[in-house]
Amino acid sequence: SPAEIEAKWQSAWAEAETFKAVRSDDKPKYYVLEMFPYPSGRIHMGHVRNYTMGDVIARYKLATGHNVLHPMGWDAFGMPAENAAIERGRQPAEWTYANIDYMKQQMQALGFGFDWSREVTTCKPDYYRWEQWFFTELLKRGDAYRKKGEVNWCETDQTVLANEQVEDGCCWRCGNPVERREIAQWYLRITDYAQELLDGLDTIDWPEMVKTMQRNWIGRSEGVEFDWALPAQDATIRVYTTRPDTIMGVTFMAVAAEHPVARAVAAENPEVAAFVAECKSTGTSEAVIEKLEKKGVSLGVNVTHPVTGEPVPVWVGNYVLMSYGGGAVMGVPGHDQRDYEFAKKYGIDIKQVVDNASESVDIETEAYIAKGGTVLINSGDFDGLDFEQALEKTADYLVEHANGERKVNYRMRDWLVSRQRYWGTPIPVIYDDAGEAYPVPAEDLPVVLPEDVRFEGVTSPLQRDQDFLKATLPDGSAGRRETDTFDTFFQSSWYTARYCSPGADSMLDERANYWLSIDQYIGGIEHAVMHLLYFRYFHKLMRDMGLVESDEPALRYLPQGMVVSETFYRESASGKKTYFAPNEVELERNDKGAVTGATLLADGETVSVGKIQKMSKSKNNGVDPQEMIDRYGADTVRLFTMFASPPDQSLEWKEAGVEGMHRFIKRLWRAVHAHVEAGLDGVQSLDASALNDAEKALHAKTHATIKKVSDDIGRRYTFNTAIAAVMELINDVSKFSGEGANARAVTHEALCAAVTLLSPITPHTCHGLWQALGGEGVAVDLPWPVADESALVSDSVTLAVQVNGKVRAQIVVPADADNGAIEALALGDESVQRHTDGKTVRKVIVVKGRLVNIVAN
Repeated sequence: SPAEIEAKWQSAWAEAETFKAVRSDDKPKYYVLEMFPYPSGRIHMGHVRNYTMGDVIARYKLATGHNVLHPMGWDAFGMPAENAAIERGRQPAEWTYANIDYMKQQMQALGFGFDWSREVTTCKPDYYRWEQWFFTELLKRGDAYRKKGEVNWCETDQTVLANEQVEDGCCWRCGNPVERREIAQWYLRITDYAQELLDGLDTIDWPEMVKTMQRNWIGRSEGVEFDWALPAQDATIRVYTTRPDTIMGVTFMAVAAEHPVARAVAAENPEVAAFVAECKSTGTSEAVIEKLEKKGVSLGVNVTHPVTGEPVPVWVGNYVLMSYGGGAVMGVPGHDQRDYEFAKKYGIDIKQVVDNASESVDIETEAYIAKGGTVLINSGDFDGLDFEQALEKTADYLVEHANGERKVNYRMRDWLVSRQRYWGTPIPVIYDDAGEAYPVPAEDLPVVLPEDVRFEGVTSPLQRDQDFLKATLPDGSAGRRETDTFDTFFQSSWYTARYCSPGADSMLDERANYWLSIDQYIGGIEHAVMHLLYFRYFHKLMRDMGLVESDEPALRYLPQGMVVSETFYRESASGKKTYFAPNEVELERNDKGAVTGATLLADGETVSVGKIQKMSKSKNNGVDPQEMIDRYGADTVRLFTMFASPPDQSLEWKEAGVEGMHRFIKRLWRAVHAHVEAGLDGVQSLDASALNDAEKALHAKTHATIKKVSDDIGRRYTFNTAIAAVMELINDVSKFSGEGANARAVTHEALCAAVTLLSPITPHTCHGLWQALGGEGVAVDLPWPVADESALVSDSVTLAVQVNGKVRAQIVVPADADNGAIEALALGDESVQRHTDGKTVRKVIVVKGRLVNIVAN
């Protein structure tokens, strides 16, 4: 009865405060954490998988003598709650708090061992008060600032998006196109920490794929920044390049639509003005720009080549970003593919100045972009220089003759933290009549977000709330409060530290340094750039303000794979697909369990079986965890999510697999209770020296399983292979048929080991079974079993015996037997004699510990 058993143990853990973390200097601390969820209303299978992983690790660490911190909270601000409230005519706060209550009940039903006394809810003033204080301190330090700039604007959501929140030119939330706008926004100087963020990646045990994604996003490059004279406007255009060696291959210059030169020409040239306006319909991220068809318009002005003095035409191009390198690029179509495509489209000269040092190069179909094994050609005094020499010589020339400067540049831009939405942390700033910004004094914090609001369209209610807008400036005069709120990544960048200082009357207190850094962080790979980069940056800011001592927030990171499942749909004549949920269809399977067809329960008609895809609302292929808990119990759901796939790979949801896990739990239950019913007298007195061969084999299997599971759960996180090892052990127990005290003792040892080893994964079942086996207390309080190495040393070995390459027998020989004794035992085996009868044995090959191969003819 899973519901009864699970409720019993969850109540027992809550009453005993089993998972409450308190500082202890007698045990090594261990901080394990999964990324906290957005309270959308119901947990999904991705949540179940993520939090089960963390719970398994936390319970294992408790059992191995660690002082464990395993908290949980809610990423409660953000546009989804606001949009849902607008759609439903409800207030975001009411909607959010109701969702939190329900999701918390679901988590507790799954038996997750969280320390709920540290619960964080980011939309509550007791939390966001401190990030407001932190921001005002950043303003004082110069780490936060306000400026006008081109931003990604989502008209649907009426808000600015960071570059990372633009996917294929569309808003990551609503999916509608993004356009460029110029407005004043608040930024954090994350670029000041770019090099430290790069260097810190070498100090943490994170997957190399994640590190690479962060390195690419930061985008460190070394190059030269220098001037091109623009005689027509009596000005210069400053350019940054990482390839000064290609300077003699420049045949045009391209500037961004927002560049002052383009704007000056656009003011008098309608064609240019129209193109500049067209460029505003695209986002500002490099990823978006990269995918655009390369387009441009000639500005009708020239810059002067800094080496040859020749005129070079200037174009405005849609692939040039104002935010990178000053908004201008020197066009080298022979050796840059974007420039090549642009030049081909508009008939601009393509000049080759870099050649392969050992073979000829053809640039008729694409640019030659090699950075090694090259030599300069068509470059005047630079001819004949190899790649490294060319970089140095051309850079030296530009520094000396074109006001140049050697410079390290980063692709990453400063973090845009303000959003024009209501449901977020109010930015603690007051403006005077002239628009000057003043931070709200610490004693006036928090600036509380009014929760009793009414929406009119999608614009923020704060813009109409006179009580909220009224504020007093430091000199006592009237001011106007900022109505923008923080990007939700602001809240999720430091929640991990606040868990360490619950209830503190400061952002953090001395407890933070006891628990930080996080020993194991777990969450989706989709957060590799945004959350994980901001999270690391925030930690370094807190360190530099004396709030924490460590350099990195998390020492290890485990990205969990997606949960995927089959999709079912019908397609209309127009090609539109209507998807049906798994519980709406009846499946037909072959004898191997594979789906061969499906019918809709509502009408009995066939539906198509689509691709296996990530569980999502759009494909209607999600499985409700609560439904699975009600049907099979929480332990079955937990066991399946850990067994079906390694943690970093996608998990394919198969109900047949869930049923299989349920059968295994029942099998374990029956095995334990059958053993218990036979009596437990004397089962603890195992005499290892008096075991027979069968008893030794089960004893050895038990300790081999302990060793493997300890490694799989404690170090490798291959929970699936750990479960498989315990299943093998239970198989061996079921096959074992010994009698007597030692037989009972080795069976008891094996069952106790299986129950203890599985207890982090299926805690409710195992805690009940532990008590049935005579254990005292609850299994989380027990020490983890330790493998007895002496039990793993066998005094006999089983060898396969081959005759002419085919296995004909198996023999058991003493572990210390020499080759002669092994040969004699093999040749004396009855089956071997049958297959060598009438033949001459030519050779006997003994492979110690593995096999005997007999050659006979």
